[in-house]
Amino acid sequence: MTESQYFAKAVSQLGSERGMQTNRPVMGANGIKILDKGARVTPRLYERLVQHHPTTPLQDAIEIDAAVSGKNLRAIGEELLDSNLVFSRMAEKPEDRKLLLDCLEAVPLPTAIVFQLTVVRDVHPGQFRYFVATALTAVWLGNRPQAMRNDLVMLAAAGLLHDLGMMHIDPVLLEPSAEISPEQRRQLYSHPLVSVLLLERHSEYRNEMLRAVREHHEVLDGSGYPAGLAATAIGPWGRIVSLAQVVASLVRPGRSHALLRLSVLLRTNRHRYDNALINRMLPLLQLRPGVDTEPTDTIDNPVADPVRHLKAIHHALRGWPDALAQDMRLSAARRSGLVSIGERCARIHRTIIESGVAPDQLQSLDADSITGLLADELSLITRELAWQLRAVEREARRRWAATAGEKLPENLAVWANEVETVCADLVDRSTSAVVQSEKI
Repeated sequence: MTESQYFAKAVSQLGSERGMQTNRPVMGANGIKILDKGARVTPRLYERLVQHHPTTPLQDAIEIDAAVSGKNLRAIGEELLDSNLVFSRMAEKPEDRKLLLDCLEAVPLPTAIVFQLTVVRDVHPGQFRYFVATALTAVWLGNRPQAMRNDLVMLAAAGLLHDLGMMHIDPVLLEPSAEISPEQRRQLYSHPLVSVLLLERHSEYRNEMLRAVREHHEVLDGSGYPAGLAATAIGPWGRIVSLAQVVASLVRPGRSHALLRLSVLLRTNRHRYDNALINRMLPLLQLRPGVDTEPTDTIDNPVADPVRHLKAIHHALRGWPDALAQDMRLSAARRSGLVSIGERCARIHRTIIESGVAPDQLQSLDADSITGLLADELSLITRELAWQLRAVEREARRRWAATAGEKLPENLAVWANEVETVCADLVDRSTSAVVQSEKI
């Protein structure tokens, strides 16, 4: 099934009551006119048209009733600003609220983009709200003194449209619990490029905006996709949208302890996201004494004795066999890979210290003092760090690229086994907020 057919399946879910009509003739692959201008198009007919591979782009040729518009986007943006604590804090000043909504309403919307957004809104309303939330966050993060209004509108466009490509890949990839094959993972990793292909033929969108869409899953340590860019290879707007889509994902309705989860994610992933942007976001996530009510419920699946687990994670990181990377009997590729893994272990170790959960920083805590929000925070930090550690261990095995029948060196095998033991009860498919934000 092609990507356009996946989108056609989404169109078919609109229902027969949704009015659609052509705004120009639709030509078939053999040059014969398939539909006249003004012809009524049902969702079922649209699906059949896709199968005939018309030369006229259907999304350019079809208009849909009650379609998404700038005013519609503004209304949803207002709802988010009024109902969500993070977004309401972004817009506490009237001038900030007006800027966010004005930029959202001003996003250019060519016919094909309107059609696709309307399908998203009607078939996947939660996804559509996430699009709007990402756009608002991108504008807020990008708003600086002397920021140009058109730049902020383009950032809103990048946030709103960054995931259009997800509508053109297998929808099973949107399911958080789905088991993904290597081929499906390649498809998932291609969706930023699909989004760019859908947008780049519209002159309304500037090159900087298209680059931000392409880079919205790239992260500073080079572990993102689709190109594995790192550090300064990621553009300023790409950094903004990369963080904005994570924020929008984690503060969705129904997310328990959203502020705490997002705060932990940002503080434990400074190696992945722009630190200036993180530092700007973190104050929005703090509970304000006398204003905010502390959550009375605990997080799902809290970690028993997080201090013990954090000490074990710290011990495993310190046990990385650095000397192995200096063994000249190994190939240059293997030595280089081991150096890279060592650097990642060092980054996680720095994160532990910066998060205040190194063994010497935890000495004053005992079981009786770890209650309430502190227990929730330590549980979330423990699971996030365990996920990061296990990801590094899996990467170490991949980098070693053992041949058939070959075993890992003893010291590397001992370390890998220790990591597996430490992380065994802490890591599952839903542990990492980063992973959650990559499948939305």
